Amino acid sequence: MDNNFTRYNTADALLEALQEMGVSFLFSNLGSDYPAIIEGLAKAEAVNLERPEVIICPHEIVAMGAAHGYTLLTGKAQGVFVHTDVGTQNLGGSIHNAFRSRVPVFIFAGETPYTMEGELPGSRNNYVNHLQDVFDQRGIVRPYVKWDYEVRTGKNVKKIVYRALQLAHSDPKGPVYVTAAREVLEEEVTATIDSPKLWKPLENIPLPSYGVEEIVTALAKATNPIIITSYLGRDAKAVEQLVRFSETLAIPIVEQHTNYMNFPGNHPLHLGFQGGEFVSNADVILVIDSDSPWVTTLNRPNEDCNVYYIDIDPLKEDIPLWYIPSSRFFKSNSCDALQQLNDFVSTMELDEEKIKERFETLSGIHNKQRDQWREREQLTNEGQISAEWLTACIRDVVDNETIIINETITNSAIVLQHLPRNKPETMFVNGGSSLGFGGGAAFGAKLAKPDKTIVHLTGDGSYLLGVPSSLYWMSRRYSVPFLTVIYNNQGWNATKQNLLRLYPEGIAKRDDRYWVNFEQPADLAKIAEAAGGVYALTVTAPEDLQEALRVGMEAVKNGRTAVINVYLPKISNQIN
Repeated sequence: MDNNFTRYNTADALLEALQEMGVSFLFSNLGSDYPAIIEGLAKAEAVNLERPEVIICPHEIVAMGAAHGYTLLTGKAQGVFVHTDVGTQNLGGSIHNAFRSRVPVFIFAGETPYTMEGELPGSRNNYVNHLQDVFDQRGIVRPYVKWDYEVRTGKNVKKIVYRALQLAHSDPKGPVYVTAAREVLEEEVTATIDSPKLWKPLENIPLPSYGVEEIVTALAKATNPIIITSYLGRDAKAVEQLVRFSETLAIPIVEQHTNYMNFPGNHPLHLGFQGGEFVSNADVILVIDSDSPWVTTLNRPNEDCNVYYIDIDPLKEDIPLWYIPSSRFFKSNSCDALQQLNDFVSTMELDEEKIKERFETLSGIHNKQRDQWREREQLTNEGQISAEWLTACIRDVVDNETIIINETITNSAIVLQHLPRNKPETMFVNGGSSLGFGGGAAFGAKLAKPDKTIVHLTGDGSYLLGVPSSLYWMSRRYSVPFLTVIYNNQGWNATKQNLLRLYPEGIAKRDDRYWVNFEQPADLAKIAEAAGGVYALTVTAPEDLQEALRVGMEAVKNGRTAVINVYLPKISNQIN
């Protein structure tokens, strides 16, 4: 038999291990470090060996976003393959996003060859091999990964892959980063039969029995209890448990800095997305899965309030400065913890009259809050489209099954208020703070759930940072259609708003000098059209919006990605 087919090296073993661990896709931007990987993929295809499918990604930010989005919908880490130090650097803020979102990703990068004169197969043969030789390539991403490692021999590469993915999938989940030089990838090894089933993620930690009793007792006795969450909805079953628990005791829910659909938006106990007076008036607060349940410079619980914290990472050990003083901190999976709380409360004698009265009061607050939100949907400035009305129009063209990727930043709260989601896994917001997440995530989400409609909502700044020229090329290449709606306020409003919080009556406000606006805005929809042949449309008049959204959604349902660029009032008139 041809030696090309019988030769088995480190690259073959690495690809085999990824397949065994359930990796379906390699979102890849390959370089000179990948000959052995490319040959291994070609060989596997030639002999019908099942291996992860390569998705060509012209930019690494989109590759990482796509892996992020796919995992949000499946829970399974995917591969991101990048080129040495330069490809690693091109991951940019997207690796921060996966890390802060606690999303598992297997990132692999080659390292420059470590021999120079042909001593080993894979030795240096190009001038860039010298330029890409750095002292600590893994150090580029070390603050943003759970674990990093250099493969030093192919003899144990499969176990390295198993360990990497075991760590990535263990709470708190996150990305891992593995490297190997060309010589190591070329090393011939003996094929082995291993046991990937023996590398399961860490089992969940239950609440201690005394903690269950203390939390439930405190909440049952409370007059103004509240539950705050941000990312509990990463597990759909946890949402069911939260609904059951909140209804049993009539405890309102606030989704603070939400990353997921955590609680049905139309439920009478849902009190919105800002703690505000609900936090300051509470006598008992249960925080479940939240990195920042409140910002102490804006509002905080009163001194007599008891706070209980349940989280897979309750001390935020990867955040150098962080504190939310609490009566108790519990490290536990939210779904399991809520199941324990529900089981315990079912054994108690409750004050049903008190619970009923509180439920009715909270329901009234919920209804009043929604009435106020609906009033804001009315167009007040003739000829201008407000973010509230745009979101209301989007609400009319989606259904309960539509998956929303929300990266509208300063308009994110508006989207959450006016586009309520009532089904788990239908709203996703970046858990990190680096812009450009949404487009790649929408691509990955559609790849994971091809039968679902994906709607990507983005600001104009986020749209550009998401490298649309790469994103929409991928969308056409792989027939992955989704709808993008750009909330285009022609600038970076987050920067302006932060300035105004510190200098509400400053010179910058007086003179309209922020240096954040796009005075000559690009034709954002046409960028996508040129790159990926999408249905592209720009809307400036309110009367054209509803029809544009309808046609855009129809295009997506017919298999063509659509980008609708909607002009909102500009954030600044600064010219230079």
